[in-house]
Amino acid sequence: VEPNAISFCAAISACEKGDEWKWAIWLVSVMARRTVKSNTISFNAVISACGKGGEREKALQLLSLMALSFVQFDVVTFGAAISACEQHGEWEKALRFLCVMAQGTVERNLITLDAAISTCGKGCEWETALQLLESAAQSKLEYGSIAYSAAVSACEKGRRWEDALQFLCRMAEGKLKFNRITYNSAISACGHCGKWEEALQLVSIMTYSRVEYDAISFNAAISACEKASK
Repeated sequence: VEPNAISFCAAISACEKGDEWKWAIWLVSVMARRTVKSNTISFNAVISACGKGGEREKALQLLSLMALSFVQFDVVTFGAAISACEQHGEWEKALRFLCVMAQGTVERNLITLDAAISTCGKGCEWETALQLLESAAQSKLEYGSIAYSAAVSACEKGRRWEDALQFLCRMAEGKLKFNRITYNSAISACGHCGKWEEALQLVSIMTYSRVEYDAISFNAAISACEKASK
């Protein structure tokens, strides 16, 4: 039985879920040799597989190939591309993808915005990350814990402890779930600025909320105390 586009898509999707980007690319090459036309689903799966495997260049090359093959992009395509940029903090490329979405017919969703905000945070572009969060609010997108956690992380890198605490308050008001990474980012933001009282309060809240702390939590709090004593 000759494999068709459906069977190839299923196999590539399995490779994506198993983080097997090399096999995913090989399957795409087999499709080309057998003149089986790739579609949006197969391209999305292999781009996502490359992004998860840290192969950002390959993911972007596949995106170019997708355009040259006149295969239609969708929100999953852009989400996979932005996520590939996220690992390397390539915020400018992530923003370009958002701009392309705005110019076309593909609407941004929480997944693409979460990934873009996180990318800006990793690229130390905290102001841009906060602007994206505000634009999401204006678009009436009900963003959740991931977007807020990414924003808190961006505040940490920008040493904006007050903004970090403000986002924690917004999360609490929205009854959103906090995790250790969110707390650690806020504690680190306070630590960078020597705000030892706020840092220790956050550690206490972690204990009360039964969020397990780690070495990063304590090191950030200790760093805040050290800077305050100088």
